[in-house]
Amino acid sequence: MWQRIQTLYLVLALGLCVAALFLIDGTYFLILTAIAAVMTLIALATYKHRIFQMRTSVIAGLMLVGLQVWILVKYFLAGDKTAYNIAYVFPIVAAILVFLAARNILADEMLVQSASRLRSNKRK
Repeated sequence: MWQRIQTLYLVLALGLCVAALFLIDGTYFLILTAIAAVMTLIALATYKHRIFQMRTSVIAGLMLVGLQVWILVKYFLAGDKTAYNIAYVFPIVAAILVFLAARNILADEMLVQSASRLRSNKRK
């Protein structure tokens, strides 16, 4: 599990999601961040099922991108009334890491499928 680069990406994304849970205020932001963190944790734990892991990662990444868009909309609508901290950038960084992990999971799956194809052709 720890030999694969996507595990590192998912751990970093999970760390950013957990840090955002403690630093971002707003109930709906916290709920979406918690759901994305749980999805990233599920993707991290299901390393033996690559297709499910990839799908879970993509869903978590899309949720994080949606959360970031919502944060940006709230920021531009609020004007100068509200102060934002660096933690509001965490979801987009976590989304980038999750999408990188999904890309590497897909590469692993394609590698396994090509090796299976070679093994099946060898037997014939």
